Amino acid sequence: MAFLNSLSEAELLALPYLFSFWAMPHQLPPPGDWRTWVILGGRGAGKTRAGAEWVRSMVAGAARRIALIGETFDQAREVMVFGDSGIMAVCPPDARPKWIASRHMLVWPNGAQATLFSAHEPEALRGPQFDAAWVDELAKWRKAAATWDMLQFGLRLGDQPRVCVTTTPRRQALLRKLLDRPSTVVTHAPTSANRTNLADSFLAEMAAEYAGTALGRQELEGVMLDGVDGALWEMRRLAACQVAAAPPLTRVIVAVDPPTTAHAGSDACGIIVAGVVMDGPVQDWRAYVLEDASVQGASPDAWARAAIAAVARHGADRLVAEVNQGGDMVAAVIRQIDPLVPFRAVHASRGKVARAEPVAALYEQGRVRHLRGLGDLEDQMCQMTQAGYQGKGSPDRVDALVWAIHDLMIGPAQSWRNPQIRGL
Repeated sequence: MAFLNSLSEAELLALPYLFSFWAMPHQLPPPGDWRTWVILGGRGAGKTRAGAEWVRSMVAGAARRIALIGETFDQAREVMVFGDSGIMAVCPPDARPKWIASRHMLVWPNGAQATLFSAHEPEALRGPQFDAAWVDELAKWRKAAATWDMLQFGLRLGDQPRVCVTTTPRRQALLRKLLDRPSTVVTHAPTSANRTNLADSFLAEMAAEYAGTALGRQELEGVMLDGVDGALWEMRRLAACQVAAAPPLTRVIVAVDPPTTAHAGSDACGIIVAGVVMDGPVQDWRAYVLEDASVQGASPDAWARAAIAAVARHGADRLVAEVNQGGDMVAAVIRQIDPLVPFRAVHASRGKVARAEPVAALYEQGRVRHLRGLGDLEDQMCQMTQAGYQGKGSPDRVDALVWAIHDLMIGPAQSWRNPQIRGL
């Protein structure tokens, strides 16, 4: 109280905006020559406030062109700009930017500009240039790799363009790669670090419900989980198997795992496109996963059209679909749309784990590569364990992947090794 009584009226008015005085350690930029600052935190840990204050400090310095990227435009506007801890809230009245809604832009009195972008539209970042960027909830982005790549090409202004990433951790290949880069610095805090600004009842309820669970470690403790116990795949390995492009392929197929129902809340129809290079002996064959074309809540006609479109898009040699659930209906739906598409029905005679294990072994041998942008598939893969699938719903994407790799590598390899089948 004595300290407050010693301040003038102007100093009292300025005190709420002295973030360095109020900030927690994880909310302050680390020293050093870094390019990317990742703030990992649990829900309510103060990540948004840290990001908004960092933007404010950059504007007060030399930054004049800033990108603000959220998962969607609405989330960027409502959280990053107008949220309780957003840019408008942290800027003092005499340095508060003007919002130009028609241009998705903030303009500060000193001329600095910040433009909002949606991670759903990475191509919108092709052209603009920046000297700073604030990226929010990157681990949730469906087009994370493409959006991040376009941002990097635009970060070319000033002496030291930088990015602040605020996110709750989630198993995602791009985030893992960022954390492993020497140009990245990381600060971290659990939800409880910000307990002064959170309701006691909220903290108590979250601890009672989620303490000790994998979800609690991720969402409350802000811990990056590489996978679940006994997982057949690990995110770190999947990140290491990514490539920018595939070489010329010997064969390409589209594999489909049809859903049993078709409504908004039903499982997705897993549609995976993959190819193989069959140069040399079997042990030298390499598979490449090219696209996850899965569709959610689609009718049989809609998912069949999506699968056939993927065949045309990639010039695939065959469409493979599991027919355990749909029987002849699966083939009939596909034939109604394109009677000439090369099609093969496959039947699951073994359980999901038994089918997936030999595919996982090929990954361990370094014989499968992923193109970028397969985050949803990779998330499912890291939840497939020896005891079964640990995620929500069905591992639709993983099932389609398994069928694809079986058709491209495991089945042909077995035929190649069998002298009778080879005609020798």
